[in-house]
Amino acid sequence: MRKGLSVMIKAATVLVVLAAVLLVSLVAGRGYLMYRQALDAQPLALKVQQIREQPGFTPLSELPPTYIKAVIAVEDHRFCSHHGVDPLALCRAMWNNLLAGEYVQGGSTITQQLAKNLYFSQEKRMTRKVAELFMSQLMEECLTKREILELYVNAIYFGDGYTGIGQACQGYYGIQPKQMNFDQATMMAGVPNAPSVYAPTQNMELARQRQNQAIRRMEACGYLPKDQGWRALVKAWEG
Repeated sequence: MRKGLSVMIKAATVLVVLAAVLLVSLVAGRGYLMYRQALDAQPLALKVQQIREQPGFTPLSELPPTYIKAVIAVEDHRFCSHHGVDPLALCRAMWNNLLAGEYVQGGSTITQQLAKNLYFSQEKRMTRKVAELFMSQLMEECLTKREILELYVNAIYFGDGYTGIGQACQGYYGIQPKQMNFDQATMMAGVPNAPSVYAPTQNMELARQRQNQAIRRMEACGYLPKDQGWRALVKAWEG
């Protein structure tokens, strides 16, 4: 009896594993097809050209170092070392999603976010996520890290109809991106996470909370000595 039960358990385990492998293969296949269809419809080189030709495009060389560091710190602090996908962030996101019982965190890198913004919808589907991974790998192969970051800050949405850091700086502050002070740079670094919530024109209290997160992340990444961010904020407000 016990031997028969053991055989049944082993058989059931094999079936579960086979079903899981089949499901993963199916999702991967559909994701790859979505990736190929998106790329065939509009090659990466054409997408890159379109971003660089849009009004307000700002080269990375014209962005304050504070803003660049804040973006990397708050969005993808291992950006310079991974190859499009951050396994640690991905595993952490999967664990948090399991604990929550729903999709609450994506673990996306800056490269993945760029892939999603250029080619795919914001819909939270595994097929789209797989397609995004394939596109991210292509971007890492065809573009430098500097180019990816430059395209990212010029393609993200900042709320109030502003796409890209150039339009956002003009719209929110009436300045060029290179003129951002510490307050403005750290504020703009936090907005794209949820523009409808963190845009300064929507809710300044929540925008400040997000800015606080960006500053703390900069400290944690070693971009700022502890509490220097607050001194820089006060100086920016006084100026």
